[in-house]
Amino acid sequence: MRRIELAVVAAALVAVTVFWALVPTYPALDSYYALVWGREAFGGHSPTFSGYRAPTHHPLWVLVSGLLSLAGGDADRLLVLVALWCLVLFLWGMYRLGTGQFGPWVGVVATVFAASSFAFLLYAVRAFVDIPFLAAVVWAGALAVRRRTLATAVLLLVAGLLRPEAWVLAALWWLWTVRSASPRDRVWLTVLTAAAPVLWLGVDLVVTGDALFSFHSTSALADELRHSGGAAQVPGALVTYVAGTIRTPVALLGLVGVVLAWLRYGPRRLAVPLALLLAGSLIFVLAGLAGFSLIERYLTVPSAALCLFAAYALVGFTTLPATDGWRRPWTRLAAVVGALGVVAAVVLAATSVGRVRTELTFVRTSHDDLVAILRDPAVRAARRCGPVVFPTDRLIPDTRWILDAPKSAVLARTAPGHRPYGVELFVSGRRALERFGFAAGIPASTNVPAPGFREVARNRTFDAWVRCR
Repeated sequence: MRRIELAVVAAALVAVTVFWALVPTYPALDSYYALVWGREAFGGHSPTFSGYRAPTHHPLWVLVSGLLSLAGGDADRLLVLVALWCLVLFLWGMYRLGTGQFGPWVGVVATVFAASSFAFLLYAVRAFVDIPFLAAVVWAGALAVRRRTLATAVLLLVAGLLRPEAWVLAALWWLWTVRSASPRDRVWLTVLTAAAPVLWLGVDLVVTGDALFSFHSTSALADELRHSGGAAQVPGALVTYVAGTIRTPVALLGLVGVVLAWLRYGPRRLAVPLALLLAGSLIFVLAGLAGFSLIERYLTVPSAALCLFAAYALVGFTTLPATDGWRRPWTRLAAVVGALGVVAAVVLAATSVGRVRTELTFVRTSHDDLVAILRDPAVRAARRCGPVVFPTDRLIPDTRWILDAPKSAVLARTAPGHRPYGVELFVSGRRALERFGFAAGIPASTNVPAPGFREVARNRTFDAWVRCR
């Protein structure tokens, strides 16, 4: 069985690598910033974490991006490949967590539920930091079920350098295990638990002079973008985002699984998956109440936990003895639910494949058009007139990466201190306008050339206008 498991994982790694080679995609805004910051750091410069509307940095992802930047301009594609490999590790971790907690059949079905999430796939093909974060957290959960105390703490340290939500999980693991640990392990547990926040704060202090820079910048950006939370928005966002990540039927089945597993095992035996479900949800709620942005990706950990419980609700009868009176009716009910689930999955897949294909095509096309317009001879010559300017901040990191340009060379029209000269790039097409032309708090008129500019280049997605000082 172990050889079969490793063979499946190896085949999955090959499959996603082939997919990566045949279907080119590119990172999202956050990861392009990580590439820019990583290249700055490995080039001996201080990363520009304080850029206009720049997202919160994630230290370990910046480090990985910096290492990949040594490969040159293809580092953005390589970062996508790393994320796809992490997706395989995440799914493998789901199998191990489900197997360790409930048994192999629950592990298999939990993996299928997680793999069927188009959200997880899209996060991977856009190289979001959430996928390696999920892989580290789920593997930590798999080791926690087996009481691998220090190994779990190490993986939570890794996760804590990717997203700060892991700090809470690490603290919970410390509280759960420190009493029973040996004196030596207690020291290591404490060091590993404290390491992620200390290192993160240290990076902020060294780079920006403010140890709480990430907290302050995240709060300020949420206010500026008008994405603040609040008690009224949190419940609806919680339900909508989880259902959007793993689909409503899986989420509902997961809630049924929570009840069934609680009745059979009790909360103590379910400490690990319950911690992933409840702690992740509580962090999201508290973040919303504190005024931070409410984003679907912040609920990936609870969504993964619900995939595990949904699998238990469906095939948990395999954990019962053959003589158990509940096994036969549970088996029959699971067969009915499973059949309906297969039909629903086919329908959902049919409706989602087109959407995913459209998204991937748009990502590739818009990126290719951006590279083409920036490399157009007229645009390259016009850059002597001033910075490259976009209607919004959405394409700033992509352009800085492509041009290897400093922060002052690529701006948004709404940025403080912007002057009406340089190369202004505008977008056309409904999807491109929605993605790059408009943003929270920015009027539609921002995507219109200012007086005095003349057009010098155009393609499917972008047109370039120039005005010298």
